[in-house]
Amino acid sequence: MDRVVDEKVLAEMREGRVFPAFALIGWRWVARNPVATIVPILLPFFFLYFLALITPPDLHLFPLQVVGAMLFTTQNIGSWCLSDSAYWRLEQRLQDMFVASPLDKFRYLFGIAFSNLIPAAPALIILGIILASVTPVSLVGWLVLAAAIFMVWVLYSAIGIAVSSRLQSQMEVWPVGNLVFTTLGILSPLYYPLIILPPIWQGFARFLPATYAALIVQDALSLPTALPSEALVDAALLVVSTIVGLVLAMSLYTWREH
Repeated sequence: MDRVVDEKVLAEMREGRVFPAFALIGWRWVARNPVATIVPILLPFFFLYFLALITPPDLHLFPLQVVGAMLFTTQNIGSWCLSDSAYWRLEQRLQDMFVASPLDKFRYLFGIAFSNLIPAAPALIILGIILASVTPVSLVGWLVLAAAIFMVWVLYSAIGIAVSSRLQSQMEVWPVGNLVFTTLGILSPLYYPLIILPPIWQGFARFLPATYAALIVQDALSLPTALPSEALVDAALLVVSTIVGLVLAMSLYTWREH
């Protein structure tokens, strides 16, 4: 009888409200450190400001660049996930507590990604308002944009978490995180059209998952730089990349120390 009761209690604990708890963590971070919200807003705006100065107006690239800023902001969440998961594991030893609890690895890692989505949300909302003011966006366009943001969030959060598991010191977090995510953000054609790159660089850019997200959103918004004939292939590659990245992150992340 006691065993049955224990199993029921354990089952209820496993069904705990994980996402609200991690959402509270993200909100508390914003409430105590407003800079955590200001930085994600300012960073893409720096890019948009200087691109507006150097881009010829007749190219009409500003809507594309706003979309790129939204994807770039989402991609940066992966760097924050890397920092948080490494800090909790190496400095605070919080992961040991979660390992000892009924919380499983998947919900723990997804919770970290969810908590880091909160500080990025204001930047995404502001950029979405700007996008709607500079180009007409249909309902389908918004849905495709939301799906692309979701995929990029899942994939790059998974990359950050997987990388964090291999770090052995808190001193490694800043250089490794900046190297990985700044490189991926710059090389992916988020702020500029893929077609302006030399053919060899276009081929290289197609190995970066954020490229697929940018291309399918450009097609959904009917931007001049879109490549409609490849939209379905790009969407399929983005989904496959996200699934593969998530599976690799789950398999590479060290949950229990040996």
